Amino acid sequence: MTDTARDSAAPSDTTWDPVVLWSRPESERSGTPLLVLFHGYMANEEDLMGLTDHLPEDFTVASVRAPELAGPGFSWFPLPSEPAYAVENVARSVGAVASWLDGVRGIHSSVSLLGFSQGMAVATSLLRHQPRAFACVVGLSGYCVPAEGHSFFRDEEVSIARTPLFWGRDQEDPVISAEMIETTHAWLTTHTRLTKVLYSDMLHSISQRELAHVREFLALTVQR
Repeated sequence: MTDTARDSAAPSDTTWDPVVLWSRPESERSGTPLLVLFHGYMANEEDLMGLTDHLPEDFTVASVRAPELAGPGFSWFPLPSEPAYAVENVARSVGAVASWLDGVRGIHSSVSLLGFSQGMAVATSLLRHQPRAFACVVGLSGYCVPAEGHSFFRDEEVSIARTPLFWGRDQEDPVISAEMIETTHAWLTTHTRLTKVLYSDMLHSISQRELAHVREFLALTVQR
């Protein structure tokens, strides 16, 4: 595993060069399907790299650090429950990720996304901004942000593309609110080719059973 260290300053409207952990060196990435991981609130790029051993071996995995400091880790943007939250902040942060991805996707056979918690909001927002750019999306114990009519979100095109999306969660998740789950479920069922699986006794985490389903979903969905 290689660690490409970068400046972790907040993304601007121009260029963002994030901290990224890669599962394989650059010389071995060409022609492989790329899976990009987005961690949750107050975590970092190392948080999800342990998933790599449970994913299809032919993928190149890249885990990206969020730009803003938050507690012991980092945040992609303020939480919807925080006073500083604004959809414009989401668009700015996710837009910077999209620009970075456009610079690395060229050598890969495809790009897929996996986000946990707030990272799922990033992954689904990327899909909503670039509706035909991703082979599939995996969302774990997370949510989608309300678009609030912002032009960044091209939801009509997403509903036409119908990208395959896996959504795993526990109904007893104590972190994601019932209102956010309801909004997310309504959006996913009308805009994606949704595979939804509920897990018991997982709460706000990722289980071994869920990882087995994610591996199967990626293997069956992504063309090699």
